[in-house]
Amino acid sequence: MNLLFVADPLEAFKVYKDTTFSMMREAQRRGHRIAACEPRHITWRSGGLVHATVRQIVLTGSQDEWFNETETVAKPLRDFDAIVMRKDPPFDSEYFYATHLLEQAVREGAHVFNQPAALRDHPEKLAIMEFPQFVSPTLVTRDADEVRRFHAEHRDIILKPLDGMGGMGIFRVGADGLNLGSITETLNRDGATTIMVQRYVPEITQGDKRVLVIDGKPVPFSLARIPQGSEIRGNLAAGGKGVAQPLSKRDYEIAEAIGPVLAKRGLLLVGLDVIGDYLTEINVTSPTCFQEITQQAGFDVPAMFIDALEAAVA
Repeated sequence: MNLLFVADPLEAFKVYKDTTFSMMREAQRRGHRIAACEPRHITWRSGGLVHATVRQIVLTGSQDEWFNETETVAKPLRDFDAIVMRKDPPFDSEYFYATHLLEQAVREGAHVFNQPAALRDHPEKLAIMEFPQFVSPTLVTRDADEVRRFHAEHRDIILKPLDGMGGMGIFRVGADGLNLGSITETLNRDGATTIMVQRYVPEITQGDKRVLVIDGKPVPFSLARIPQGSEIRGNLAAGGKGVAQPLSKRDYEIAEAIGPVLAKRGLLLVGLDVIGDYLTEINVTSPTCFQEITQQAGFDVPAMFIDALEAAVA
């Protein structure tokens, strides 16, 4: 196959842990050709096809100079056998516009994973609303009074922005309510921005589990991202420690209920975040943890993904 990865700049990859890199490595091992571009390189002109200026690359096997660029060429997106959309959040206006360009490419015959319309329809914080049976008490609002009432009911809460990633902007407010007003004002920008508030789940001390679902099927191991020191955030970007572990019965219950539903909508790869028994987020833009699970548990996650990608375009 001739594969295109739409991602962040290649020079910024941390290949020792990067999931997109692990996908590329497995694809090249199987003999597939690899190209890459950033969303800013995608263009459409009336009367023509969506195309992009792409970098054709070959992986070297080195940790430092990890790829060689063989050519840079402008190509219609439909000329690729598959396009893997791996641009990291935030899901801002430019990301939104990129999904529309990719959706036009789909109309022209391109195969894009995850499908652009599905990316737009499943914002990573709000997608959990469809599955309330798995969610801890949660509030979505921009109203500070609603936040105060939620805190009065649950006493120990987490507040976070809807467009954050990597643990950015997450706050915990305990029973004393200390700084609740100022935190709310900061996150909701005095009522201008919608935020999410959730009851604190004490099982976070055992890890915020990333449960990967590929083509509707759960990877049998999660990565529990365990907060360190005085942190409440388990995110690896916030210093959490990643520990691979077999899925629990509850993990399977959640993944097997949600995975097939999302797969039918064109979400080939999904990352469910589970704390204790509760679903907290559904990640669809660029779910990670492939390398950590593969290295610690011995289960080849990139191989499972490329298997699913090959099947999807067969």
